[in-house]
Amino acid sequence: MSSYVLAQIYQSILNLIGGGGPGPMYPTHRTIRIGSRKSKLALVQTHLVRDALQAAYPDIDFEIVAMTTTGDNNQMKPLHSFGAKALWTQELEVLLLEDKLEMIVHSLKDMPTQLPHGCKIGAILEREDPRDALVMKAGSSYKSLEDLPEGSVVGTSSVRRSAQIKKRYPHLNFEDVRGNVGTRLAKLDDPESSYACLILAAAGLLRLDLGERITGYLSSPYLLHAVGQGALGVEIRDGDEDTAKLLQVLGHKETTLHCLAERSLMRTLEGGCSVPIGVETEAATDGQMLMRAVVVSLDGQNSVDVEERMEVADEEAADNFGRVVAGKLVAAGAGDILERINLNRDSVNT
Repeated sequence: MSSYVLAQIYQSILNLIGGGGPGPMYPTHRTIRIGSRKSKLALVQTHLVRDALQAAYPDIDFEIVAMTTTGDNNQMKPLHSFGAKALWTQELEVLLLEDKLEMIVHSLKDMPTQLPHGCKIGAILEREDPRDALVMKAGSSYKSLEDLPEGSVVGTSSVRRSAQIKKRYPHLNFEDVRGNVGTRLAKLDDPESSYACLILAAAGLLRLDLGERITGYLSSPYLLHAVGQGALGVEIRDGDEDTAKLLQVLGHKETTLHCLAERSLMRTLEGGCSVPIGVETEAATDGQMLMRAVVVSLDGQNSVDVEERMEVADEEAADNFGRVVAGKLVAAGAGDILERINLNRDSVNT
């Protein structure tokens, strides 16, 4: 975690103390159990949260409870065939609802926009770089997608990525690649593999100290990132006010508002990990929130994109902004694209 992020966390702590607000009611020496997937990236991200909480509350013990999820157990089946993002979260959510965990740390982009009854997002941390990253095979002389010869194979597990790239670079081919980041990189670098490059989330590579593998960053107008990409979300039980108060020191307002608007957009469009919806959200120069969003057909031949801005001061306004942007997309024809995708879901090629 960067010194800037830590400074923001500590400043939040000072603000809470200075404001005289009541702190969490946890007794000292209580153990707070934090759920995580067992992958290396998931554990790195969970340790970022645990370490920040431990620094803020030295008298509380924070224990990481790691487990393997449905998505981790099956590394061969294409993501779209699972049908929902809950494959990364549902086993951990069972433990949360059974009071065997106090919180779960997720990559926010892996969290369904409709959480199970009794669960809610307790905090969204400051966003890492949300862009996608181009990673060329080790030793490759190519530096960009434009450089790749016709028929070159791009490895990605995301129809959002493949659909947008097909639109710009129809000369490229795409193959699914599953596994954790290390496994995917090993598949890429295997001299016998067909992959010329991979497209991965920059945030994961940076958190794993693999930034040197990034050949280049991809962003608009070529590739808009996934909803919530780059942010960490902490899930808690609805009604657990003590844990909610404890997490106040971690929440980052701008990231929270941006990500809630993005999640509202996706929820309205009923999109998921197998639907090509891309976004970019930022603070405009006039203080408003600016969102770019795109929906692309699976073959990249049809697309609808919009750019909207609105004054967004709180979570309710962020939720409304997402719905407004979704409405603009539908009015421009995105609904027809999504309907065709849903009718042909068996042909989705992640």
